[in-house]
Amino acid sequence: MEPYIYLRVLKHAEHTVFCVEDGQKTYRDPLFNGRLVAYSSGQQVKRSLLQTLVDSLGEQLAPVTFNYRINKNDNLENKEPWSPCDPTFIDQLFGGWMRAGDGITKKRRSPLSISAMRPLHPLLVAVENENLTFDRSDRPDNNPIVVRMEGREEPLTEEEIEAYLLKNERTIPRRAWIPDNQRTTGLFICDIAIDLRTLFCVSTNQHEPEISKEMIDSLKGKGWVVSKNVFGECLVMPKERRDVIIPVFANALLNWRITSNQSRTFSLMETLAVAISDNANTIPGAIRSKLIDEGERQSAKPIIDETAGAEVYVTLPCASYVVTENESADALKEAEKKLIQMMCEFDYENQ
Repeated sequence: MEPYIYLRVLKHAEHTVFCVEDGQKTYRDPLFNGRLVAYSSGQQVKRSLLQTLVDSLGEQLAPVTFNYRINKNDNLENKEPWSPCDPTFIDQLFGGWMRAGDGITKKRRSPLSISAMRPLHPLLVAVENENLTFDRSDRPDNNPIVVRMEGREEPLTEEEIEAYLLKNERTIPRRAWIPDNQRTTGLFICDIAIDLRTLFCVSTNQHEPEISKEMIDSLKGKGWVVSKNVFGECLVMPKERRDVIIPVFANALLNWRITSNQSRTFSLMETLAVAISDNANTIPGAIRSKLIDEGERQSAKPIIDETAGAEVYVTLPCASYVVTENESADALKEAEKKLIQMMCEFDYENQ
């Protein structure tokens, strides 16, 4: 069998924001008059996927050491964080690592290649702006107001505040405006490629090391199997541990969502359809869109194509947005079984 698994996931997002520091991430599509569209980076998708995986396993993300240095000017500098480079942590094994500044640099490339979550088509998503408020005007006695004059340390007294408001004919509401918040709605896709050759294997090459000699000895003591893949000698995770991880990983591949710490922006981000194949060229045709040109007006039609070469699984909610014929309540369960089968059939010890 081919040593790769490719899948495309179609999701629906409803009036939400993909949690970032400075509002919704957007870009302008050059093919459609610079239309503003939302996206979530591949790194953010990977973090959401790995978080779903470790949560389902009941495990923790690997501990990361955050390094700081106080320089000669007595300023605190943020230096390179250190990963443990320990593949017994599943987020390390699947997510990869790089640790520099601590002896020989150790680097592992992730066996997962993940695209950005972006629109199925620019005309099938929308970005809206809205103004929000943080409002406590209904409880004035419980929410004090503090006013300071520029250049003066202590706050104004209540009498001084009232005199200022009377003089300037102003009011001070107990609310804060939060302007220009962006939300997005529409159909989004994400592509994931899984390299089965390195999924459960770590290289023991010490010329360009993934792990230290001490870690090699530790893994051998935990039952990791000495083997060889196309990249050279390696250690393979024991089958007993793989058999635990594979079903949970298959489930996480289908059920992750971009989480948000902004309560007003929650969206189920339900999975509408999944295409799975060992041939990357069949994935784009299985879940795609078609441009419809109506003279002065253009639109796009989402398409689920079960004849494009990939195996396609369509959920019940998909019928709300795409014309389908074979949607089913157990579509994701069947997709999960397919992923488990493909991962279990690969011979990790004898590549």
